[in-house]
Amino acid sequence: MSASAADIDIHRPYLLRYARLHLANPAQAEDVVQETLLTALEGGERFSGRSSLRTWLTGILKHKIIDQIRRSRREQPLADDDQSEADAVDALFAADGHWREAPGDWGNPESALDNGRFWQAFELCLQRLPARTAEVFRMREVMELSTEDICKALDISTTNCWVMLHRARLVLRECLQITWFDDAAKNK
Repeated sequence: MSASAADIDIHRPYLLRYARLHLANPAQAEDVVQETLLTALEGGERFSGRSSLRTWLTGILKHKIIDQIRRSRREQPLADDDQSEADAVDALFAADGHWREAPGDWGNPESALDNGRFWQAFELCLQRLPARTAEVFRMREVMELSTEDICKALDISTTNCWVMLHRARLVLRECLQITWFDDAAKNK
């Protein structure tokens, strides 16, 4: 079973949305989708039909996104986000190691996942993270890449990856508490 150009092109809008979610630069997102479509067209005979065409294309796209992230890392100097990130995490805790403010009641967080406004608040919170930390979080939690794949793509150690994920989760928890769950509680 091979994939035809018409079959592949149907999935372009989905692939573009997916790429834009993972790459901040819309031009880069467009480029990786074009590369994905080209790869799929050139290797359409390799599509065996064991998965859906969209799943196969998304798999190709994930690899293209990782390649783009690697290229971007090589082309730009590393920013010193570590100190500002550590300061932001430290600000969440008192000197004795306890939360400055105890986490509020989030009610039923799963119901928030169906709300488009929640995703807008989440994206705003994600944008507040240092770029590299947000990238690690997206790769792990959204793209569902393994720690090993993330470390290879970003040329970081496993320990560094886990520290960035921990910091991202702490900062996202705080931000979502303020921007979403506190507001949702006020509007009840």
